[in-house]
Amino acid sequence: MVVDIIGDAIDRAAQQEARRPLPQGAPARMRHLVAALGGTRAAAEALGISQRTVQRYVRDQIRRPTPAVAAALETELRRHWQPGLQRRAINRAKQNGLTIEARASFGYDAPGGSTDEARMRLITQYIPPSDAARLLDAHQRGVSAAEMQKKVAEALAFHYFRDGGRRAHGLAVEFSHIDYMDVEL
Repeated sequence: MVVDIIGDAIDRAAQQEARRPLPQGAPARMRHLVAALGGTRAAAEALGISQRTVQRYVRDQIRRPTPAVAAALETELRRHWQPGLQRRAINRAKQNGLTIEARASFGYDAPGGSTDEARMRLITQYIPPSDAARLLDAHQRGVSAAEMQKKVAEALAFHYFRDGGRRAHGLAVEFSHIDYMDVEL
């Protein structure tokens, strides 16, 4: 199973657009999550807890969640917090492009038989609007983590290794073992 590091990086970048802080306290956070998801059942499924437990949080009968529930609640609430601002950030990135910073194992094979062993590299690369829109559309469609990794590899290969098509034609780039990735919209 491939961990969705790329999708998480895009989500984090969009969530940084939030203007208001998250509500304080578990009951208030739970109420906002229930409203965002449209009911206690959906909130319970998203958090991996029972519907009755969610109802107790909403009614202020439980005030202190376990660390696991608190982390899940914050993560899920951030995902649904100020969705209009998140959509605007994504749309703005489709118009203006985005910057990817990744530390991953990069390697490549050139057509002449020369090869370079894959090694960890830190790459920061601006991706122009045309490719940024393709990446963000794929993320919004919910493609698999492996497919997103392939799309990011293609974009980085074209803009970083091939310099936007000006050199290294036919260079096949391998992008694997992602250590970390950050996206700036």
